[in-house]
Amino acid sequence: MKFFIDTANLDQIREANELGVLDGVTTNPSLMAKEGIRGEENCRKHYIAICEIVKGDVSAEVISTDYEGMIKEGTELAALHPNIVVKVPCIADGIRAIKYFTDNGIRTNCTLVFSPGQALLAAKAGATYVSPFVGRLDDIASDGIELVEKIVDMYRYYGFQTQVLAASIRSTQHIIQCIQAGADVATCPLSAIKGLLKHPLTDSGLAKFLEDYRKVNS
Repeated sequence: MKFFIDTANLDQIREANELGVLDGVTTNPSLMAKEGIRGEENCRKHYIAICEIVKGDVSAEVISTDYEGMIKEGTELAALHPNIVVKVPCIADGIRAIKYFTDNGIRTNCTLVFSPGQALLAAKAGATYVSPFVGRLDDIASDGIELVEKIVDMYRYYGFQTQVLAASIRSTQHIIQCIQAGADVATCPLSAIKGLLKHPLTDSGLAKFLEDYRKVNS
């Protein structure tokens, strides 16, 4: 499984990258706004700054909701850096745009996916990634992990090359469940990734080792 970090915070991206396990970054307009990034030019400069930190794919989201606007905006985003993946919402014009981008060699991430049917259309249009939103489904008493499982099974059965990028990850447990579901990628907050390191037996074992070392070397 690949790990992407879901943030626009450069410090968090650097910290995750320094762990040596970061494969990419996902962003969206909300995450940009959270970091105080305003204006089209500043957003694009920020995407380039992210690409300079991380070697892997960086999803940059279009804000247009019409086909022509998505094509124009996505083409400009893709030209910023070779690592940019154009993030497109799973709406009718978005599927059309993904097909256009696929035919023109531009990689895409189909976002805001909440059903196997949406994931099917995204894959048929040639999306590089499809992003089912785990946490948001859990928020409405649905099962986000079950959706990931269904999409993984469907893609394997039909041989689609689209990668399942589990998004809206809220916890370390979500990551473990996505691993079990067979997701290709999990995009997570830094806290969830670091949570994988935590185990009380690791802490107690290390404390015991250090205590014994001090006893024999004091």
